[in-house]
Amino acid sequence: MATTSIWRVNGWLGKVLIYVENPDKTENPAVFEKQGMDGQEAQSLSDVIEYAVRQEKTGRIAPGEEGAPVMQRFVSGVNCSPTTARDEMIAVKKRFGKEEGTVAYHGYQSFAPGEATPELAHEIGLALAKKLWGEKYQVLVTTHLDKAHHLHNHFVVNTVSFVDGIKYYRSEKDYFAMQRESDRLCREYGLSVIENPQRGKSKHYGEWRAEQEGRPTYLSLIKADVDAAIRQSMTERQFFYHLRQMGYEVKVGKDITVRPYDRPHGRKLARNFGEAYSLENIRRRILAQSRPQREQKPEPKQCRLHGDLKQAKKATGFRALYFHYCYLLGVFPKKQNRQTGHVPHALREDLIRAEELTDEARLLSRHRIDTLEQLNAYQADVESRLSSITEQRKSLYRKQRTRAVLDDPAQQEQIRTEIATLTAQIKELRREVKLCGDIALRSVSIKDKIRAAREEQQAGKTEKGRLEPERAGRPTERR
Repeated sequence: MATTSIWRVNGWLGKVLIYVENPDKTENPAVFEKQGMDGQEAQSLSDVIEYAVRQEKTGRIAPGEEGAPVMQRFVSGVNCSPTTARDEMIAVKKRFGKEEGTVAYHGYQSFAPGEATPELAHEIGLALAKKLWGEKYQVLVTTHLDKAHHLHNHFVVNTVSFVDGIKYYRSEKDYFAMQRESDRLCREYGLSVIENPQRGKSKHYGEWRAEQEGRPTYLSLIKADVDAAIRQSMTERQFFYHLRQMGYEVKVGKDITVRPYDRPHGRKLARNFGEAYSLENIRRRILAQSRPQREQKPEPKQCRLHGDLKQAKKATGFRALYFHYCYLLGVFPKKQNRQTGHVPHALREDLIRAEELTDEARLLSRHRIDTLEQLNAYQADVESRLSSITEQRKSLYRKQRTRAVLDDPAQQEQIRTEIATLTAQIKELRREVKLCGDIALRSVSIKDKIRAAREEQQAGKTEKGRLEPERAGRPTERR
C-alpha cells in the first residue's frame, strides 16, 4: 500500500531540488537566477531538491563484484538528468518566460512497512512519475532509505512544460488521480492497496471500491484537508489553527484526532493515514517547506472588446449556478493566485459525482441554457430527434432482412455502417436526455447546498473571531 500527496513550492527552483539532492554537490551551484530575486526566493527550490537527494537518505552500501562496498543511490530524472535537474528546469522556465509564481510541485509516495524493497519502491515511483507527468514535464524522482520502516519516494515536478510551456496546476481531480494510479501500480507489483488489518484499521468495502474508481471518500477528504493545513502553516500552532478554521475539532494525545463539527466521531491521523501523519512527521513537513509568500497581483492585460460593453452580461441562471458549484467543489482549476481551498462539508457528498456535474455544466454552456423553460425546450427537441433517428434505425433493420440486401454483400456492409452511425447518435442523444433530467432535479438541491455552505463559512468566520485572540493555541491535551 502507498499513500500519496503533492503540494506546490513557491520561490526559487533550486530550493526544492537541493532539498532532495546531496548538499555536497549543490553547496555552490551554478544557477539561473531571475533579476531582483530576494534571499527568500533564492532558497525555495534548492532546499526541496537538497532534501530529496541527500546521500544519507537516498544511498546505501551494497557489496560490489569483488565484495568491496559500493554506494547505491536511488535518484532518477524523467525528461532531465538528476545531476543537472535544477538548471534544466530553470532553463525551460526562462525559455517560455514563466519564472514567476509556483516554481515546482513537491509530492511524495509512502509505502507500508516491510512491503517494498528500495529497488521496488524506486521502480514504482519512477513508473508513477512517467505515467502522471512524463509526456510534458520534467520530474526528479528519489527514494529515501533513511527509515527502514518507512520507504518513501519524493517527486519534484517542474510546473512549466518543456513541450509547449503550459503550466501545471494541481486540481482536486489530479490529487485523486495520483492516488488511483499509485494504487494501480501497487496491485501490479503485488503490493497491498487496502490498509493492513493488523494495524487496527481496515477499510469498508464501499470505501475501498470508491478509491479504486478514483472517487473521493470521507477519509481521503480529511487527508486532503490535513495536507492543505500543512501547506498553509509555518508552525505547529498554525497547523492546528487552520484545521479549526476548516471545521474540525482537534485533540492531541498519542495520535492527532480530528472531527468535523457535523460528525459524531473523529479520526486518528497516523492510524488512518500512516506514520507520515504522526505529530512528529507533520512537524518535519511544516519545517521543511518554504515560508508562504504574499501573492502578487497579476499585471493587467489589455484585450480588444467586440460589441457594446454596457450590453455584455455575465452568465446567469443554470449556467452560473453550475459554474459556481463546480468551482466550489474544485472541479474547475482555480487561478494561480488562489489557494486550492477547503471544500465545505455541505458540498462534499457531490465530490463523488464530479464527472456528472462536469458533463451537465458542459451541456448548459454548449447550448446556452439558463432557465428551466430553455432546458425543457432543449430536452423536447432532443427527444424529437431521438425518436426520428430511432425510427430510421428500425427501418434499416427491416431493410437489412430483405432478400435484395441478403443477396448483396456490399449493400449489407453499407447498411451495417449506417446502423452503427445511427446507434452512436442515439447513444449520445439518450445521454443528453438523461443529463437534462438530472439538471432539472439537481439544480434545486445545488441551491440549498450553496446556501448551507455559505452558512458554514459564516459560522467559520464567527469561530475565527472567537479563536483569533489565542491564534491557533495548542489543542486540548489528553492526559
